[in-house]
Amino acid sequence: EKLNKERDELGEQRFANPRNTASGTLKMLDSKVVASRNLDSYLYGLYGTDSSDTGHFETVLHAAQWGFKTPLPQERFIAKVSSVSEIMDFIDFWDKKREDLPFEIDGIVIKVNDYQQQKALGFTAKSPRWAISFKFKTKRVETELLSLSYQVGRTGAITPVANLNAVQLGGTTVRRASLYNADQIEKLDLHLGDFVYVEKGGEIIPKIVGVNLDKRKIDSEAIAFITHCPECNSELKRREGEVHHYCLNESSCPTQVMGKMQHFISRKALNIDGLGEETINVLFENKLISNCADIYTLSREKLLLLDRMAEKSVDNLLFSIEQSKAISFDRVLFGLGIRFVGETVAKKLAKHFKSMEKISIATFDELIEVDEIGEKIAVSVQAY
Repeated sequence: EKLNKERDELGEQRFANPRNTASGTLKMLDSKVVASRNLDSYLYGLYGTDSSDTGHFETVLHAAQWGFKTPLPQERFIAKVSSVSEIMDFIDFWDKKREDLPFEIDGIVIKVNDYQQQKALGFTAKSPRWAISFKFKTKRVETELLSLSYQVGRTGAITPVANLNAVQLGGTTVRRASLYNADQIEKLDLHLGDFVYVEKGGEIIPKIVGVNLDKRKIDSEAIAFITHCPECNSELKRREGEVHHYCLNESSCPTQVMGKMQHFISRKALNIDGLGEETINVLFENKLISNCADIYTLSREKLLLLDRMAEKSVDNLLFSIEQSKAISFDRVLFGLGIRFVGETVAKKLAKHFKSMEKISIATFDELIEVDEIGEKIAVSVQAY
């Protein structure tokens, strides 16, 4: 609010929300501007191998004693409890009081306190098993549905996106909202020109949650899901038991091909520096690459012919491509983008079979013998 007041006085555009303002500030190169923004933070975790504390709560209190700004029990920003009813009391308290805080929150994190229990519970690929978040009910706004567009993912899944009359929601301007799949459109009974209710899922991703039927025009047209891929015009298919429609033209549908290559070079896969989404698109459009394997055939001479590719950036890119050849097998397997084979599954398969050749000839029975590999994953791996 203070920053926006200053910007109003200078006739500058206001900041949309604290999250984006903080993130954008940290990326700035001018440290004087960063310092002038007066960013502040609460630190809520201490990590190391030699802490004498046995639990999270005790560590946070210790950090406060050392001078760090941490959530404090006297402010009720943190509490150690021993029953579900005490958890619910904490949630109820902040559901009423969160508007009084000098910063925005969208929920509360509930953690197992004891470090030994945390260690025993472990992690999934994306999150700890010893923590869960509770999200407060989200804000809702009403706006007009102008049109629908369709996005093609790297797996060929088609995602419908609602284009909306711009509206303010949770500090940001919302113009688009995900509709997920055909079932969601049918469930909401969406018509073009409908006035729809929009919320932010987890306070981040806008989604349509309902329709104001009182405002529906008599002659409005019900939305029918598309039958052909918006990128390559291939007929869409919906597999039995699945909610998404798919474009099965994975070898030549341009969006899928580029999406697979972008996944292949990503940080958690082959991690090739200098090859971002934009560069992949330029290489594809100039017919220098048409699949992941082609990345390893790129030459200095061909790359230097492209706009904005100077000698140093070309040399750095080729060096990074060469370095990627030493990446561990599980990350290569993950990078291939096989359906249902995420980071964790890739590690399990790589550890068990140890080579691409052995995976490629593995029978269905051999695949499902591997820890955490079910029928769906086995069928997908064999098909690939």
